[in-house]
Amino acid sequence: MTSVIWIVVAVLGTFTVGYMGYSRYLSRFVDLDDDRETPAHKYEDGQEYVPSKKPVLLGHHFSSIAGGAPIVGPITAGAIWGWVPALLWVAIGNPLMGAVHDFISLSSSIRHEGRSIGYIVGQYVGERGKNLLLWFAFLTIILVVAVFALVVGIVLNAYPSAATASFVYIALAVVFGVYLYQLDGPFIPGTVLFVAGVFAGVWVGIQYPFAFFQLAGDASHTAGTFVLFEGSTGSWVPGAGALGGNTAAWVPVILIYAVIASALPVWTLLQPRDYLSSFLLYAGVGGALLAIIVGTVLGTSSQPLVIDSSIQPFQGFMGVDSRAPYPLFPMLFVTIACGTISGFHSLVSSGTTAKQLNKESDARLIGYGGMLGEGLLAATALSALAIAGFASDAAAGGIGGALPNFASGGGIILTSLGIPAEYGAPFMALVLVSFLLTSTDTAARLGRYMMEEIVGTQGTTSESGFGGGVGSFARGRYTNPVIQGLIAYALVISGEWATLWALFGSANQLLAALALLTGTVWLANWNETKQLVSTGVPMAIMVVITVIALAFLAGYQWLFVNLIQGGVTGIGNQISMVVRIALAVVLVYLALSLVRIGYDNITSVRGGDRPAAEPSDD
Repeated sequence: MTSVIWIVVAVLGTFTVGYMGYSRYLSRFVDLDDDRETPAHKYEDGQEYVPSKKPVLLGHHFSSIAGGAPIVGPITAGAIWGWVPALLWVAIGNPLMGAVHDFISLSSSIRHEGRSIGYIVGQYVGERGKNLLLWFAFLTIILVVAVFALVVGIVLNAYPSAATASFVYIALAVVFGVYLYQLDGPFIPGTVLFVAGVFAGVWVGIQYPFAFFQLAGDASHTAGTFVLFEGSTGSWVPGAGALGGNTAAWVPVILIYAVIASALPVWTLLQPRDYLSSFLLYAGVGGALLAIIVGTVLGTSSQPLVIDSSIQPFQGFMGVDSRAPYPLFPMLFVTIACGTISGFHSLVSSGTTAKQLNKESDARLIGYGGMLGEGLLAATALSALAIAGFASDAAAGGIGGALPNFASGGGIILTSLGIPAEYGAPFMALVLVSFLLTSTDTAARLGRYMMEEIVGTQGTTSESGFGGGVGSFARGRYTNPVIQGLIAYALVISGEWATLWALFGSANQLLAALALLTGTVWLANWNETKQLVSTGVPMAIMVVITVIALAFLAGYQWLFVNLIQGGVTGIGNQISMVVRIALAVVLVYLALSLVRIGYDNITSVRGGDRPAAEPSDD
């Protein structure tokens, strides 16, 4: 039988070569210079522009980009098409495409006052191109908020201990922010004290798990779980019919949290929470990878760390989906999504991260290295699947199969380090929640940034949203996240998880292509000698993959199978399919329109029809 360590070896090998070689070349290529003032220093305001120590910012960036997708995606893809195709896309695509995407997005943003990729592309192709990209990004952000809020609800329903632990570390983060920025406490002693508190919170969560409602039927929470509404299953909660009462109750709580957290100054919660939770995340990913090595070499795990016989190397081009056939091309790539390349990362890189970068050279570790860290998370998830074995609904794209595999497989892996599985599994569930919570409220904050650039701002400081007028309400610090939360909630309670995930994955990957297009346009306008292969080739590949994927989903799966052949019944579900088809068509139109505008700009500049602009020319 094949040892799971080969998954780890393959990923570590390609990632090491990528970081030591390719990222160093890219750093010279974009001329990173620590003597150049970053936007964080130039526009420091204590609200959004706040210079941050490299480990603190790496913690925020990694926590924000590493949501649930690099866990759910590789597990689902590995179950459908086999572990080899999933591994190859992560091991090769991440350092050549995903890490390049994140690094270029961050580098271009710091040369344009910490502005978003929409603003950057608008500087070279005009206002129409800017608005096309910003609207595309805003729609994608809403899908991100909806998907991550749903996943958090499912995780907290399955592991009530993670709910209690999450409350503990959020409270600790607020106190840590006051300690660092208001009391000016020493950094290293504070780190030791508060990180210890976060891990103590894991123990508290295991001892005192929390849930809103009882589970329906014969299912029950773990022993000792405190149930707020004892004796009720929450059947009256919106969405309970599709999600279950306890899961459905968590969704609005997470959305309210995201609304509040996204409106607060970054020093109060975002920076300290992401920094503290990063240690939890590093321990989960690094600990699992180390445990695989130790368990394989020393044989200390509770069971052999080999790939289960139910997970085949290759399951065929059409896979083993239990509901309908899905072709490996293009669906494998949009299913794995964030483990290899993610457009959401460009919004983080050019949104919050660029506004906090202390010096330009930090962009190499945070941008390129941060994405490699997400690839290691994908490898950890794939390893957990390989060890835990096949779960029937994992192949159907359901998170109900993905989550147990990650937690139970991760628990088995951690036994190699002497950690009992009954503690290891809840810990890995908490790791997943930590990724998701940080990504959810960061996404809401980024959505506000997008709208600020679409409708314009009054001065450099964010508005409250209550100043009067539609523009103020749309871009307001307090009102814009509410708009996002309400739309996301409506999408979630529809119960269309599989459709929502496919739409999210495709839109997210297509946004990555547009971010790479932005980087290519920037480079082309910067200097006519700059090569465009590093960004242009990945961009072209992702455009082809995602447009075909959306065409397959909208034209075949949703229109032909679900509507024409009657795959879905009921006027509500049929209307839902029509809305999703329309949204897919809009996304493709926006993307292809922007690609054409960007291509015209590049050919015009490189053809000598007009002079190139300086990279910092606003």
